[in-house]
Amino acid sequence: MNREALSQKVLVLGIDGMDPRKTRKYVDEGLMPNTKKIIERGCQRHDLVLLGGVPTITPPMWATLATGASPMVHGITDFFLQVPGKLDEYTYAMHSSSCHAEQIWNVTAESGKKTLVWHWPSASWPPSSDSPNLHVVDGSSPGGVNMSTAQIDTEMILFASKNADGITFVPNAGSDAGVPCVVTDLKPVGENKSKKKAVNATNGTVLNNYILDPQDGQLVSRYRGYDMALSTIKPAAGWADAPAESLEFVLLLAKGLIRRVGLILKNEQGIYDRVAIYKNKKESAPLYILENEKFTTGILDETYKDEKIVTANRNMRLMDLEEDGSKFKLYVSPTMDITMNAFWSPKSLYQTIVANVGYPTPTSMIYGKDIDIKAKTMLASWQASAKWQADSLNYLMKNEGYEMVFSHFHNVDLQGHTYLTFIPDGTEQFGVEKYLDFSKLIYKQTDDYIGEFVHFLDEGWTIIIVSDHALVSPKHGGRMMGDSTGVNVRVMQELGLCDLKHDENGHELREMDWSKTKAVACRGNHIYINLKGKYPHGIVDPADQYEVEEEVMTKLYGYKDKVTGKRIISLALRNQDAVILGLAGPEAGDIIYFMAEGYNFEHGDSLSTVLGEGDTSVSPIFIAAGTGIKQGKETVRYIRETDVAPTVAVLAGVRFPKDCEGAPAYQIFDQEI
Repeated sequence: MNREALSQKVLVLGIDGMDPRKTRKYVDEGLMPNTKKIIERGCQRHDLVLLGGVPTITPPMWATLATGASPMVHGITDFFLQVPGKLDEYTYAMHSSSCHAEQIWNVTAESGKKTLVWHWPSASWPPSSDSPNLHVVDGSSPGGVNMSTAQIDTEMILFASKNADGITFVPNAGSDAGVPCVVTDLKPVGENKSKKKAVNATNGTVLNNYILDPQDGQLVSRYRGYDMALSTIKPAAGWADAPAESLEFVLLLAKGLIRRVGLILKNEQGIYDRVAIYKNKKESAPLYILENEKFTTGILDETYKDEKIVTANRNMRLMDLEEDGSKFKLYVSPTMDITMNAFWSPKSLYQTIVANVGYPTPTSMIYGKDIDIKAKTMLASWQASAKWQADSLNYLMKNEGYEMVFSHFHNVDLQGHTYLTFIPDGTEQFGVEKYLDFSKLIYKQTDDYIGEFVHFLDEGWTIIIVSDHALVSPKHGGRMMGDSTGVNVRVMQELGLCDLKHDENGHELREMDWSKTKAVACRGNHIYINLKGKYPHGIVDPADQYEVEEEVMTKLYGYKDKVTGKRIISLALRNQDAVILGLAGPEAGDIIYFMAEGYNFEHGDSLSTVLGEGDTSVSPIFIAAGTGIKQGKETVRYIRETDVAPTVAVLAGVRFPKDCEGAPAYQIFDQEI
């Protein structure tokens, strides 16, 4: 049943990982003036906190924001879903078919409001309604929300030097140690040593991974590097039209499958300050020219996709070019397939954006400890992406008649993951202050992005800023349990609850010994009891399930960190009891547990109220301003993630989503409802 709308146009700015604690601090320090404008013209808690649900990870929380339903109702409880009848196999779940609750944009679209959903994780793609009023865009940001094939290739850095011996491509070998000492001509060296099977969202490939140490799980991300290429620099020879005194090098693209040649060029002052990239030496005109220390976007060049050559969009940055041309570094981004319109509904939206804004720009997710490389590549990459997305949304909102816009941007979360793991323990090993300075730059970038939409407040729009969670810097370092990427073994093994097989020499195998396994911890916060009749190798009689669950929880509460002597678990509940947290039902474990503050990872394995080092937290954010919202006011009410969808519904004058469990935040409205 429709009601009178408080606002005719609503924009939801979803910013993944945005932290209210950091935002409040940076707003007060004057670092985020655009966010301050929206706060001053709106109504929210002074601390900007949105009371988060659990688990505090991307797929379930964005689904909750979209539906007003808890994970036990919408059914998305992690990145993966348990394969029925299996305890160590999972399928990718980050798509709308996994969401069993009605989305708010289905309601607005079916109520006659032209609605745009832009890159909203887990609950939007494929489109969840056939209404012609619902338009959905996915695949426009890092590889697509659903890890689609829109973004291809891997980030790479070319190290070129007069002292280099030959030309080589080194896959997944980037590190702070610099270039490898062994150089072979055009032959890949090194290998990807990850034991984890790749997960492909498009075909539901099964993930089966045993987490025995940090290298097996999510913590591996801090060590993951980038592709590397090396090239000798030498005087240019054999060129059709090479300027005097230019130097040549070779650039390998597309995993080393595509060769480009380049010239290092002098300026009028006799300083080498730019490079020109050519298809081959016979060409008189370069494909593109790169200036030293300039981040260059919109580079169209070839790459390989599905063993075919396609034209794709790249970013590059020429770094540290010596004035004498003796060496330089060249960052090469992933590529965005410019022919990919499969993740746009209707597909004509893609051509509209390309014609009026430009091709989607790829983004950076570069890891490792080199903060200077991050600052020069990742920040610049996301700045370009933020500008493209803001320009795209501005164009569509001004010209295409949208009344409801639900958008998502991923810069804070993905950049945060690259530095937060290096802060723990208060050591200076990784330059803590540099990483905290990097955080400021991320939030300044986010404020610039928000600033692209402030003018809509004067045009009758309501703006709501939300996040799914924030990111905490753990006090005690690495993840002990709670990894989303597989089966956690070590703690459960120490507690005598599971075990691995051994060979004839007593060496541990990467294979579960189900005959000695009562329970397994997997998919982040979930523990499953190995029941007879339910699982092929079950050993626990169903009649004993309660006792075994009590045993597991007692042992979890009794487990202590060997270094600090503190317990690592804050809360453990049986499935039937976890209903009070909205995390029960068939898609949740028999036991749900949460790590204690200080032992939680960046996010996902703890309650949403925990705090961390460096002014970090796990809480999501809520800010609202514009038509229908009180101006310059604060509320003491905790607004919950389940409350966002019904709040939008009241603003838009439409019914609540069918499965909604939340309530509208009526305290922020400028009239009684």
